[in-house]
Amino acid sequence: MAETEQVTDRITYSLEAIRDAAKHLLTAGRSATVWALYGAMGSGKTTLVKALMQELGTNKFVASPTFSIVNEYRDSQNQPIYHFDFYRIKDETEAFDIGADEYFDSGKLCLVEWPEKIPSLMPRDHFEIHIGVTDNHTRTLHYRNHGG
Repeated sequence: MAETEQVTDRITYSLEAIRDAAKHLLTAGRSATVWALYGAMGSGKTTLVKALMQELGTNKFVASPTFSIVNEYRDSQNQPIYHFDFYRIKDETEAFDIGADEYFDSGKLCLVEWPEKIPSLMPRDHFEIHIGVTDNHTRTLHYRNHGG
């Protein structure tokens, strides 16, 4: 089967309108269960995850899993959502040892910060988001679906 890949789309949003951006992404990425969030330190990856969680109906406090590597949240239908932060891992073995591949194969939504640290573990079919900082209050997202 040939890989299908959509062209990259872009949206720009102010931090005040981040929930609108989250709604847009949830529609654009609805066919993917693994989302790769790329961006420099402080670009707003975790802030975007918080907005996505609000749109999905979680009422749990959302924080970066920098030290725990993975946090689990529940959406409005009580389905698990996994939020990963691989910034601190030294190599892919650490991600493999916590079962990252099993999470990715679970069919549940997995939001992955710093996916560039685990390139061989990322599934071929995923939703890719690049966050760019336009200024202190504005971000530009480039996104595309791989596969699916």
